[in-house]
Amino acid sequence: MAAQTDEDAPLFAIALAAELAGMHPQTLRQYDRLGLVVPGRTRGGSRRYSSRNIEQLREVARLSADGISLPAIARILELENTVLRLRRQVAELEKRVRDEMQARPGARVFAAGTSGPVVTLTSGRRVRRSTDIVVWRPLPRDRDEA
Repeated sequence: MAAQTDEDAPLFAIALAAELAGMHPQTLRQYDRLGLVVPGRTRGGSRRYSSRNIEQLREVARLSADGISLPAIARILELENTVLRLRRQVAELEKRVRDEMQARPGARVFAAGTSGPVVTLTSGRRVRRSTDIVVWRPLPRDRDEA
């Protein structure tokens, strides 16, 4: 997660960000106003661009050079940000499940198929693609809790 945080850290002033992206600073201001690439701000209101922002600026330039309109580019960037957020969320949830399963070695995982039957999955067994939902339910630590 540290590498993800570092690429989102607002580090670069507008002049340096413009140079790194191969653009004029006024272009960066315009993209900020349009919501294409929105940098972080200092307490004084100065723009600070992250490494991710620089990559987004370069992508905007490539897409624009290919003839894609700015509203279409804004939508593409919005969808890419959504995908990135969802991938991070999935990774976090997978980590939580792994951590929980290590903490509770007797835990069970169940899968419900498209036709309705619920099956217990043994450790290391993959879920078929046709499975609609997987529900994880740990065993109680003490049998008295059940």
